[in-house]
Amino acid sequence: MNQEERFISHEPFRFDEEEVLLRSRQLLEYSDRRRSIRSFSDRDIPFEAIKNILMTASTAPSGAHKQPWTFCVVRSQEMKSKIRAAAEKEEKESYEHRMSDQWLKDLEPFGTDWRKPFLETVPWIIVVFKRAFEYENGQKHQIFYVNESVGIACGMLINAIHHAGLATLTHTPSPMNFLTTLLDRPDNERPFLLLPVGYPADDVKVPNIRRKHFEEVVKLFD
Repeated sequence: MNQEERFISHEPFRFDEEEVLLRSRQLLEYSDRRRSIRSFSDRDIPFEAIKNILMTASTAPSGAHKQPWTFCVVRSQEMKSKIRAAAEKEEKESYEHRMSDQWLKDLEPFGTDWRKPFLETVPWIIVVFKRAFEYENGQKHQIFYVNESVGIACGMLINAIHHAGLATLTHTPSPMNFLTTLLDRPDNERPFLLLPVGYPADDVKVPNIRRKHFEEVVKLFD
């Protein structure tokens, strides 16, 4: 590829100030309604919607455009049951032996424990794997900014799920190596995040907590 072929023309959006303010406000209002959900409906979701959500996440920027993520999509009830059993085994050990008293205290407002029935209720589970390195001609090649790149993609994934009118939960049973085995992933992939995806249950309730205010999260250098 010669120098001229390395770059192509791009036509970005060009909104006026009023439209910029309106769109930023609308997205904030919509995003502020997002909540992590632990009680799901078993109502089905078409795969086409899941595909669109995943490809939206895959538009995320990544270090050197390596796109070091793999999205494993689980619909099989048998596989969901296996994931739940393995996750609950690790979670039970964590809640009873691994977590510190402070950690358990911080979790009290959420009313959680090691039981994860939602892993079998939801129609879909997305397991995000990060690619730690690549193979090229049989040789290992390092990928830079893997965690940052995959983290950005996961944020965009969560936002895409919410935008579609669906709900999810960032679930990280630790350790997560059982996912590598169950989903038969290669040795250059590591489990990063598990996301159950579905509609909230009709009687869903969420913790009575608040997000930090602007002044608590932003420092302005004008």
